[in-house]
Amino acid sequence: MLLSIVLPVYNEQEVLPALFNALPPVLERIGWDYELIFIDDGSRDSTRSLLNAAASADERVKVLAFSRNFGQQAAITAGLDFANGDAVVVMDADLQDPPELLETMIEQFKLGFDVVSTQKMTRDGESVFKKATATAFYSFMRKAVDERLPPEVGDFRLFSRGAVQAIRKFREQHRFMRGLVAWLGLRESIVRFHRPARAAGETKYPPWKLVKLAWTAISSFSAMPLRICLTAGLLLTAFGIAYSIYAVYAAIFVSTTAPGWSSLVCFQLLFNGATLTAVGLVGDYVGRIYDESKQRPLYVLGDSVNIEASGCANRVVWINPPDAMAGLPPHPFRESAQPAREHTPSHLPMKRAA
Repeated sequence: MLLSIVLPVYNEQEVLPALFNALPPVLERIGWDYELIFIDDGSRDSTRSLLNAAASADERVKVLAFSRNFGQQAAITAGLDFANGDAVVVMDADLQDPPELLETMIEQFKLGFDVVSTQKMTRDGESVFKKATATAFYSFMRKAVDERLPPEVGDFRLFSRGAVQAIRKFREQHRFMRGLVAWLGLRESIVRFHRPARAAGETKYPPWKLVKLAWTAISSFSAMPLRICLTAGLLLTAFGIAYSIYAVYAAIFVSTTAPGWSSLVCFQLLFNGATLTAVGLVGDYVGRIYDESKQRPLYVLGDSVNIEASGCANRVVWINPPDAMAGLPPHPFRESAQPAREHTPSHLPMKRAA
């Protein structure tokens, strides 16, 4: 059996040495063949050189390097596109996803679950504000996107080979992987754990990124904002009609009317603000449709180490593909024209490079 570990990284030079020390003992205890697939999401520090050194020393370490920062969701997508394992685990490189939990996840996988998710019970090393925003994020996601999204479950998950093949079919530009997993409705097991503090470095998910991820999730999986705008528009229209009837009544039967300039200004601001908000929401949805219509690549690979070109899926551009691709030398911005091809996992132990 082959286990693939997908690790998106972005400016993680401080934590990588600790990760390289923590992962191998756990993987050796599991007893499976394994591969570590690192996706460098446009790091600007020494992350890339550390990954290249590790890949040169051990061919089980594989590196995919983006040409720029495409975001964590794109990095996870790339890792799943090139994973060969019978089981594939997506985890962070900061050791907040404890490697020791892999053994428990494998046990659940052997019971027949397609997805083994991890649920955070506590969060060490995080501020009260960070914990509060994270809790609010998960609660909002369940109400606005999909009630099947389990609370406090992130991207630290194990997928069966079948689950990976299913996820590969989704090639939309604006991605929310947790929503895709919930939408598929796969057989899922939950493993609870206490999340430790980062081993080193700083968080790559400040509150503003959580807000951006939340909006991507909502706009990708729900038309709720448009329905809210429709409801608000109907209520404001009803209020305007009612107020107009009252104004006519006051003018005819009461014979006294207030100057009304202040209320008129307030109403103008209210209605104009509501109109602009609704137009902005519709515009955002139209913009996302426009992005999808262009069919641009989900990510661009600048370089790779120990990766086979044949694993490349559709909507991917590889600037410097390995020479193995059709026996041709690397050519700038060659787009993969082959359809997604699944690998047959190798059950032979990987040889360690000299």
